[in-house]
Amino acid sequence: MGTALVTGASAGLGLEFAWQLATARHDVVLVARDEGRLTRLAGQLEAAAGIHAEVLAADLTDRADVERVAERLRSDERPVGLLVNNAGLGLNQHFVSGDLAAEDRALELMVRTVMALSHAAAGAMVRRERGAILNVGSVAGLIASGTYSAHKAWVRVFTEALAVELKGTGVTATVVAPGFTRTEFHERGRIDTAHYPAIGWLDAEDVVAAALADVRRGVVLSTPSLRYKAASALLRLAPRSAVRTFGGYRRALLDEALEAPAPDA
Repeated sequence: MGTALVTGASAGLGLEFAWQLATARHDVVLVARDEGRLTRLAGQLEAAAGIHAEVLAADLTDRADVERVAERLRSDERPVGLLVNNAGLGLNQHFVSGDLAAEDRALELMVRTVMALSHAAAGAMVRRERGAILNVGSVAGLIASGTYSAHKAWVRVFTEALAVELKGTGVTATVVAPGFTRTEFHERGRIDTAHYPAIGWLDAEDVVAAALADVRRGVVLSTPSLRYKAASALLRLAPRSAVRTFGGYRRALLDEALEAPAPDA
């Protein structure tokens, strides 16, 4: 058995990663802001799977908190053999008219924190000559739809570059790029999903199972489901003008959502 550290473990894909890793007999380090929720989850995992679950409450937009998590990754006590960089957020706003402070938090969480934790984990894992880093990207990284697309595009390219650097060390890097997935992510970001096609939705259980299977095989680019493999291939081959047109469609949906009256209005 090894230890896996999961960021954003209190909800969504992170919660599913925690459960699947625990049931596969991995000890887990659970990282998120909500300590109470993490503590409850740790108790449930230990009771159900008989593993050790460690709680590490941290705000991953705060660099001091990120450094505490990085120190845990560097530690040789209960060494972390798998890092899952899952924490993320959705910004339900346009960039030009939006709140720059919110953009800063998103950039910190989904870019800088991924880099910092990957650096800490990779250094320790290479020293031990074994380990894996799994970064959660998105199919959105292949389109042009706000800064979220830009962040996830960075995660994809960064992970590919990291995989190249790690080749031959016994350590691997994988980026999983799911499409629309049924989790709390959209609700927490107050993102209206009413116009999203039903066929496009994936189950969190399937996304996580596919991602972990690809980590075990040393796959670098993991895309769950045949429909998103096909969509991703088309997006990579399509002229960038067509990709930008699709991004414009996503912008129109956001305009409509932002202009709609509040539910209690």
